[in-house]
Amino acid sequence: MTNRTFQGAHGNALAATVAGPGPRTALLLHGGGQTRHAWGQTTRRLAARGWRAIALDQRGHGDSAWVADGLYSFPVFAADAAAVARQIADETGRKPVAIGASLGGIAALHALGESGEPVFAGLVLVDIVPRMDPGGVDHIQGFMRARAREGFATIEEAADAVAAYLPHRPRPTSLDGLRKNLRQHPDGRWRWHWDPSFLDGPSPVGRDRETVEAALVRAAAGLSVPTLLVRGGSSELVTPEAVAEFRALAPHAEYANVAEARHMVAGDRNDAFGAAVEDFLARRFPEA
Repeated sequence: MTNRTFQGAHGNALAATVAGPGPRTALLLHGGGQTRHAWGQTTRRLAARGWRAIALDQRGHGDSAWVADGLYSFPVFAADAAAVARQIADETGRKPVAIGASLGGIAALHALGESGEPVFAGLVLVDIVPRMDPGGVDHIQGFMRARAREGFATIEEAADAVAAYLPHRPRPTSLDGLRKNLRQHPDGRWRWHWDPSFLDGPSPVGRDRETVEAALVRAAAGLSVPTLLVRGGSSELVTPEAVAEFRALAPHAEYANVAEARHMVAGDRNDAFGAAVEDFLARRFPEA
């Protein structure tokens, strides 16, 4: 694996990890509050199957730049995704397939809706549809806000908070994975790796939710590229009714339900998630 930097829609630096030979490329876009490291197993699996897998830190997350103007609305993330997709296409001569979880899926779907010609060759939406359950969104963002500015005295304290939030998931024996999602500040406290302005800045991610929802509905209705929706069987955000609406909007889209997984499907059941994605890619994007 190698690290590199892409340029976002406003010249902002976007860090990425690249694995695999290509020429087919998968652009992996993480969810809000995550980093590119959330795709570790998926990146390795795709690379082993001949794909060039690019896991991106989205703006304000991980090693990517925090933007001084606080622009973190959904359309801006979409613009970043489109900008990176065009850079990949310019370099390789082929459009990437976008695999987006939550925020990443919204960004990819929105980008497809706004582009005259699709910027992605295909789309995998990971537990995200145009109409998300508002209660589920508030629950997730409530956890993120709770200690965003205060932080934690130790990594162990952060691990306790995560365990309380995800009681269904076995507690890791090592804190190395969690450490990648935290940064120690000069005051000695550990805080999440993402810019707090992502949630409470001048242009936060939840801004104009109804307008964004309408744009995503239009984007879903206009989808023309091969598409797969992967839902967590116990998702807090995506209801069966919302899935039915999406499938009516995009009847050509394929669907996989991962039992015993919640919103963070790849983290809860990476085996089943990986199998569903690999099957879709193998059938819809066979190597010539």
